Amino acid sequence: MRKQLLTLLFCCVAAIANAQIERPKLVVSIIFDQMRWDYLTYYYDQFGEGGFKRVMSEGFNCENQMINYMPTITAIGHTSNYTGTTPSFHGIAGNSFYVDGKKVSCCEDHSVKTLGAKGTKGEASPHYMLATTIGDQLKIATDYKAKVFGVALKDRASILPAGHAADAAYWYDKPSGCFITSTYYMDKLPEWMKKFNKENAVPNKELMVSNDGVTATFNLAKAILQNEQLGKDDITDMLCISISSTDAVGHQFGTRGKENHDVYMTSDKELASFLNTLDEQVGKGNYLVVVTADHGGAHSPNLLKQHKTPAGGWDCEGTVKKVNEALSKQFGEGKYINDVMGFNLCINHELIAERNLDTQVVKDAAIKELRKDPEVQYAIDFEHAATSNVPQFLRERTLNGYFPGRNGDIMIITHPQVFSWRFGPEYLGTTHGAWNPYDAHIPLIFMGWGVGHGKTHQQTLIVDMAPTVCALLNIQMPNACTGTPIVPVMESLKK
Repeated sequence: MRKQLLTLLFCCVAAIANAQIERPKLVVSIIFDQMRWDYLTYYYDQFGEGGFKRVMSEGFNCENQMINYMPTITAIGHTSNYTGTTPSFHGIAGNSFYVDGKKVSCCEDHSVKTLGAKGTKGEASPHYMLATTIGDQLKIATDYKAKVFGVALKDRASILPAGHAADAAYWYDKPSGCFITSTYYMDKLPEWMKKFNKENAVPNKELMVSNDGVTATFNLAKAILQNEQLGKDDITDMLCISISSTDAVGHQFGTRGKENHDVYMTSDKELASFLNTLDEQVGKGNYLVVVTADHGGAHSPNLLKQHKTPAGGWDCEGTVKKVNEALSKQFGEGKYINDVMGFNLCINHELIAERNLDTQVVKDAAIKELRKDPEVQYAIDFEHAATSNVPQFLRERTLNGYFPGRNGDIMIITHPQVFSWRFGPEYLGTTHGAWNPYDAHIPLIFMGWGVGHGKTHQQTLIVDMAPTVCALLNIQMPNACTGTPIVPVMESLKK
């Protein structure tokens, strides 16, 4: 009897040891740069059946997905989606920021070389990002057997999502017309990638402000899928795609009009084609797709003012000039605010040290002058944001966006629908960066492997995407993650 019990126990232990954690064969995350949440409904009747409509009809839609930091811009949005945390931990404080007193682009890395073209545009890596991503965690969970790739027109939109341990990230080089990478990932381009560039490259072709940029990005994603054999074995792989043209078109032409309409119709068509490719190559039900954005975009003040809606432009340069003039009278001639990064103003610390001034006194004087600007609602000292006289949620978003030494010194918050904008009366282009829903409310839909159809209107945050994907994969969340798995998505799982 004892022998039989031991045999049964051994069999149970062996069965548990050999049991496989169920995971999809492939995870595909797709960010549409500058995609407002309401584009899903605004363009809904014009979408085809196989793209955004399919994702919405088959997937789980988080309708109240919000960004919980400031400023709401590209590099931060891509990084926060994939790390599950904010700049205060992952360190990507903007598209550009300061490191050891030197202003740098968020991915620049002159220790690596360009692969795929001449020039320095490939001198880039994720080395300034201080946290791990979903892809990094997937690599760790599979003993680095999982394959992880990133693709976008922008370097930061490919590199930061793919993570530190990615097999490759590819981005566009306009002079050569090629997609390139860096020696951070490999010593030479794969032969299939050389062939792809040879067949598709058109030197100096403008893809960024073009529907062709959408098509080119999805075409390379399909080539990666096929040539790298993603989703073809029992080890889960990941493909991170970012569509950059939607952002460039929005900046130049705005949130309405033919150009914006066309880039989203192209995105819908190419998304449908890509989903069909996944069905064919990986198999429907074998992959998980996440569709989201890095930030939204404000409607043009000109558009809104035509319809009696409050809106306006903040003359940032003019304001900074006035502040410097006032501080010069108080502390001696000089440029006391010497840089602007979005809504962040940078104090000239070298000048202050040279004149043996008290930094806090200078900052307080600058803030006092900034508050005189009728378009500025709040001016917040980053170092004292926790005790600033602003609504609690703004304090939290300011602190979440602050990484000491990399940000500026003062955060500017303008009135709703007012941003740094000085173009002529007919200009309809836009920008983004504010806390307001037009910039911070973005789409988030999970579709595919195990996820049931449904939606939730409870508030979810940009930092919740990564832990939700990790929970679906049964792997540890990224190492600085502050978000939480979205419960309604987990409850939707098909039993």
